[in-house]
Amino acid sequence: MRKIFLCLTVALSVHVAIAAETKAPPVFPKDVRVERDVAYLPAGREEKADLYFPPNTPKDAKLPAILWIHGGGWNNGARDGRREIAVCSTLARNGYITMSIDYKLAYGKYEVWPTNLWDCKTAVRWLRANADRLGIDPKRIGVAGGSAGGHLAAMVALTTLADGLDPAEPYGNVSCAVNCCVDMYGIADVGTFHEAKMLGKTFEEAPKLYQAASPVTYVRSNSPPFLILCGTADNVVNPEQSKLLAKTFKDAGAQAQLVVIPGAPHSFDFEPKQRDLRPLVLEFLEKNLKNNPLSGL
Repeated sequence: MRKIFLCLTVALSVHVAIAAETKAPPVFPKDVRVERDVAYLPAGREEKADLYFPPNTPKDAKLPAILWIHGGGWNNGARDGRREIAVCSTLARNGYITMSIDYKLAYGKYEVWPTNLWDCKTAVRWLRANADRLGIDPKRIGVAGGSAGGHLAAMVALTTLADGLDPAEPYGNVSCAVNCCVDMYGIADVGTFHEAKMLGKTFEEAPKLYQAASPVTYVRSNSPPFLILCGTADNVVNPEQSKLLAKTFKDAGAQAQLVVIPGAPHSFDFEPKQRDLRPLVLEFLEKNLKNNPLSGL
């Protein structure tokens, strides 16, 4: 009985500790200006965004922007997690106005596809529609994300109006196109996850739905450049997912750089203990976003 009581006490303590960590307020760096709780979705939606601005930005600057999409298995996660703050602060310090968003989550209970993707695409449109006020160059917008956020970032970058996955509104006359994508340990083929709760059906019930929700379905020769990052010690999303996406790019004649970090687990940011990825990421963004504006918008 005493042993059972001790086990229950430990379990309760862990639960309380996790709850306390969940409720702890986010800690933002002092050198980056953060605009919190920005409404970017239509009235009635609870999901919000945080905007990170580079320090000492000239008033008339037209800076590149990046949309960051959090992970969490399409079920949970938040725009102001520790990884999100670390990534977005790094990007802001290096001259990128960065938007971290909440989006429709399944919580393991109900279908949210394609609303979650529409939310991400709406965020791109919102940045473009508010470019003058925010000091953004509307022709230089990139997207990045980790895990489920990597999957959604890839879908934002790869799908076009012709694929039928752009939301009708809001900002229906504004492009969802992005210049490039940083996909961190994202899911490339959703069909390998035979029960993705966000889709509301199993793979056996709707294989075409799983195909339509998979980034590998949409890789073309003119797809935006990708930087694909994963770790060999990832026990949540198999590194083979990243390798599959890179191979699909190669087969299509599109541009993708795959970097596999030995020993890195799931959910790392730009500074895992195995390797400082900041120079790699910033070099990619400098080439494909900062110095490569979109044409034909």
